[in-house]
Amino acid sequence: MRRTMRGLLIAAAGAITLVATGEAFAQATPRNTLVVLREIDADRYDPHKVTAFAAGEVIYMMTDTLVSMDWDQTTVKPGLAKSWTVSEDGKLYTFTLRDDVTFCDGRRMTAHDVVYSLNRWIDPATRSPVRWRAGPVKEIRAKDDVTVEYELNEPFAELLFQLTLYFAGIIDKNTVERLGENFGAQGFNGTGPYCWVSWTPRQDLVLQKHPTYTWGPPIYENPSPQIERVIWRVIPDPNTRMAAMQTGQGDATQHIPTFALEALRRVPGMTVQQQPNYFVDFFLGFKVDKPVVSDPVIRRAINLAVDRDALVQATFFGAADPMKSLIHPAAPGFDPEAKARHPGHDPAEARRILDEAGWRPGPDGIRVKDGQRASFLTYSISTQINRQITESMQADLRRIGIEMRIQMFDATVAWGRLATQEFDAFTMSYPYVSATDALNLYFRSEAAPSPNRMNWKNEQTDAWLREARSALDAATRQQAVANIQRQLTEASVWFPVAHSQLWLATGPRVAGARPHGVYSAALYKGLDIRLTR
Repeated sequence: MRRTMRGLLIAAAGAITLVATGEAFAQATPRNTLVVLREIDADRYDPHKVTAFAAGEVIYMMTDTLVSMDWDQTTVKPGLAKSWTVSEDGKLYTFTLRDDVTFCDGRRMTAHDVVYSLNRWIDPATRSPVRWRAGPVKEIRAKDDVTVEYELNEPFAELLFQLTLYFAGIIDKNTVERLGENFGAQGFNGTGPYCWVSWTPRQDLVLQKHPTYTWGPPIYENPSPQIERVIWRVIPDPNTRMAAMQTGQGDATQHIPTFALEALRRVPGMTVQQQPNYFVDFFLGFKVDKPVVSDPVIRRAINLAVDRDALVQATFFGAADPMKSLIHPAAPGFDPEAKARHPGHDPAEARRILDEAGWRPGPDGIRVKDGQRASFLTYSISTQINRQITESMQADLRRIGIEMRIQMFDATVAWGRLATQEFDAFTMSYPYVSATDALNLYFRSEAAPSPNRMNWKNEQTDAWLREARSALDAATRQQAVANIQRQLTEASVWFPVAHSQLWLATGPRVAGARPHGVYSAALYKGLDIRLTR
């Protein structure tokens, strides 16, 4: 089955040289407009309420953060704050703001707007799934129009990194109050280089140049946008998306089908670049309190049964690395001992431990224990990669007597379904900068049911996480996150799939583009990008 799929994908790679037709290409690209192609849309564009990559890549263009991330993904640079200080005990951050920043509607931004935005993010009423990223906040206050004091109850070593993420974006209170729940769906007002024009879900989101914007992060040569308009266009089909790039109907995309990467590099006038500093991983997570997958033997057997190397090669065609640990080996905080404990590919051992645990093959080949079939339901966002991952796993698991059922959802509704308790497992990809960041995101008890969709609630995990968050010395933090990695590996809470890679393709009229990658956003602010015709 895998060979057949691979053959079809190789054939498809050749097909991308054909000129595509249809509704997506009915109009020529407007002058001085950058058309960015992507695979899926988000369900909304409110920075405090959405965690989807598809939302973040647009929100980064519409808003700014106090601090920004350099190309190396580890160095924090100025943003809306031109400077900052940190107290010796690590509890008080004082930010000095620029005084020349305005919102898209022309209103001047002050420290009071920063305080409003950050407090909205952490307000329990907002129900932000990532409010923990703001740290253990005691108070955020405006000392005057250009000074913000950010006081913590205890140190949070990664606060500055978290404040580079779009969740910490500064937004206009008046627009939020006017639009209510429709903020980020019917309008947006931020301080970013581009301003909201319109959104047609699952089709186009249109942005217009912020005419007075001159305060871009110092990592760019140009502090102002060089393009009048940006259209974020959704083209779900990979061959159609690649054909659009080749025929000039699209100018840039990071959503390159992995089977097409090599072919795209050979297209005249096309530029394909990689960001080497990139931590975005694919995994399948188990709800550990659901029938069947609550059994650690089932979860370990799944990790043993699936041929990860073959899956990743067939799915990513060399544009990803098999993920044999919870954390990327190059990421700060990675624990080699946890990786050494991760089970390798051994279907015979998977069958042995299932037999030993009482999971016996039933009449249809699916194992049964105490009247319960070894069957579980997996939810996934409908993308080409997710389909290939789940179908490959499904085939391997069937061979050891485990049934994996798959249900796919369009991204505009998937996040709502993934917040329910209807499923037993799920696929996800996510960005992080360190082990501390990644483990805090997914494994805090208080983060259940989302983003801790595994419902992993463990007092020891929580204690180690608190230690890692508040530790001012690297050695203490490293030991805490190492302990968690070993614990979760032994419990087989995930099936790690792949460490992905970031590639950006740009057409012949695009100059100045460079893939960034913060929270998976290749274009980030897009300030150096210009069109040559």
